[in-house]
Amino acid sequence: MPVARELRSLDIDIPAQPDALVKLSLLLAEEDVNLQAASALIESDMALAAAVLKAVNSSLYGLKGRVQTVQQAITYLGLREVSAITFEMGLRAAFPPAPELEPIWQRASLRGMLMGRMGQQLGVDGWAAHSAGLFEECGKAVLFRHAPEHYRAMLRAAKTDVELVSLERAGFGVSHEALGAALCESWGLAAPAVASVRHHVEVQAGGDIPPQVQRSALLALSAVAAALMNDPGQLEATVQRLMPQVPLDETLVLRAARKVQAQLDDARTYRR
Repeated sequence: MPVARELRSLDIDIPAQPDALVKLSLLLAEEDVNLQAASALIESDMALAAAVLKAVNSSLYGLKGRVQTVQQAITYLGLREVSAITFEMGLRAAFPPAPELEPIWQRASLRGMLMGRMGQQLGVDGWAAHSAGLFEECGKAVLFRHAPEHYRAMLRAAKTDVELVSLERAGFGVSHEALGAALCESWGLAAPAVASVRHHVEVQAGGDIPPQVQRSALLALSAVAAALMNDPGQLEATVQRLMPQVPLDETLVLRAARKVQAQLDDARTYRR
């Protein structure tokens, strides 16, 4: 897909989607997804398959036995979560390793899982929700790759993402949310996921969901996930503020959020 017009004049490259993920996207778009074909596709890329299995066997998932194949991972976790992990590994591989990026990838993994599982429980597109969470901060990786020293200083100086966005616009003429949304579009993510990435900073900072955003439940779930990850004491207030704008049922959202958080806590406890 084309990059937004306002970004074309900037000398900032958007990484191309890896071939394996292009093929996986096409498989996932089919009405009746072939699980064996998806498994074989992931396993055909040895480095990607190894990274996926390493992630699946981490404490984040808390599986009771060690998973040795992608097919086993799909059996235990389901195709959505394994596909999301595959996209996560592909996204990481699109950027050079750097200590500054590691916290971004760790948050992405957790946020994607939180949003995907909440979405699944609430009847919201679980794949789009997981993707939105996974790609939420990817624009930071784009800017870091573009100007490592300059952006490293910004990351250190900014105490919040609101402050970071201000520094980014002053220094580069674009913010990480806009670049992240452009990357999502170029990689073929669903429009609601793109909108969630584009607007997450303002909504998480207390702003209303923009009226032009369609299927805005993903954007609301982004703010709920942020509360779970950063300040669980604000969970109820976040739900009460945003759910009337979506709308989703406040009680059901709170129940889903707490259930997912309990699942993750149990997984970490089991793997200690």
